[in-house]
Amino acid sequence: METLAARLRSRFFHLSFLLRRPMTLGVRGVVVDGDESVLLVRHGYVPGWHFPGGGVEVGETFLHALERELEEEACVRAAGLPVLHGLYFNGHVSRRDHVAVYVIRDFAVLGRRAPDREIEEARFFPRSRLPDGTSAGTRARLAEIFDGAPVSALW
Repeated sequence: METLAARLRSRFFHLSFLLRRPMTLGVRGVVVDGDESVLLVRHGYVPGWHFPGGGVEVGETFLHALERELEEEACVRAAGLPVLHGLYFNGHVSRRDHVAVYVIRDFAVLGRRAPDREIEEARFFPRSRLPDGTSAGTRARLAEIFDGAPVSALW
């Protein structure tokens, strides 16, 4: 049986590790419709078009964060199980940021996303006509998923 002192010591070392080496985790959803158009969002706080997604909160699984972010940013709910495409180091955000990317082909649109300060626009685009300003990371993931490009470890 673990003693109270051992549990406290373990907790202290875990917390000190988090303070010295914090890591951020995020999720992105590649939502693909029947015509192979992809859902992109334009944020109010960062330029360009991106997959919907965001940070994984404390106590949240990747899938729960993905579900929450898809509904918040695009009024979309996955109907089937999202498929993990890859895990990426996103050094553009910080030296400790990692992103899990999921592909969602079975989904429901819950309504139209009204613009606000966070999300100015959310809509589907044919892959052959992505909007100007589609981020390099977004384009790279699409090339991996649809065109057989090698999967990178970097965003």
